[in-house]
Amino acid sequence: MAASGKQATGTVEEASAEDERRILEPGAAPFGNFPHYSRFHPPEQRLRLLPPELLRRLFPQSPEMRPILGLDVGCNSGDLSVALYKHFLSLRDGETCSDASRELHFLCCDIDPVLVERAEKQCPFPDALTFITLDFMNQRTRKVLLSSFLSQFGRSIFDIGFCMSITMWIHLNHGDHGLWEFLAHLSSLCRYLLVEPQPWKCYRAAARRLRKLGFHDFDHFRSLAIRGDMANQIVQILTQDHGMELVCCFGNTSWDRSLLLFRAKQTTETHPMPESLLEEGKERNRLRFWRQ
Repeated sequence: MAASGKQATGTVEEASAEDERRILEPGAAPFGNFPHYSRFHPPEQRLRLLPPELLRRLFPQSPEMRPILGLDVGCNSGDLSVALYKHFLSLRDGETCSDASRELHFLCCDIDPVLVERAEKQCPFPDALTFITLDFMNQRTRKVLLSSFLSQFGRSIFDIGFCMSITMWIHLNHGDHGLWEFLAHLSSLCRYLLVEPQPWKCYRAAARRLRKLGFHDFDHFRSLAIRGDMANQIVQILTQDHGMELVCCFGNTSWDRSLLLFRAKQTTETHPMPESLLEEGKERNRLRFWRQ
């Protein structure tokens, strides 16, 4: 997955041979833009932790049937984006829903145009999932593209944002302040955020892969002050600095990454929390779980 850095060039056809080299040498994707990312981390690992009815509980449909708008940052080639879409609409493999785009619409962005082109070609729901090439850390481009999408629906923010294994790449390539700004932007754009932070051991592994291939180390890796328990660090930034509250933790994937759901505090005042979101217990970071 990728969210920021120098953009790649070329077409899907031209990149096929390069893809094979890059998948064998994951360190050669220093912005997280791995080809065939789902081979490393299958979408099913996240889906098994997320209740299919989650979005319907968070956003009961209003009489005017406004669609739920989602923002997927670092969508890679779209496998997880499509899987999330099908999961939340309870669609089986091969099943389509002609009215789906009226209920749920995702804007999916990635910095790698080759991956975005592949996502567009393979997407089974072109009317409901929009894929764009975007360096999310480019403020001017981000504002233009996101505003253009939202204006189609007469909206100013997204209902929910997905940030799945993106935070490390922002952090390594833009430093502590870059991570802080990235989370600030996301929290200002979305009523809810679903975040999957990479643990610190992934930072070390990414740096090690880069060195093994003879590339220069990440510019910020050795100077990062935000380190250690990254899930807790991101909880602290979003809740203490950016006006969000932690709703729940859905648990950990098999590769030991937490799925954390956050909510803008102003949303709490206007939309009461669904009763199904109840505190079940405490983990070491005081995270809460979804009650089935």
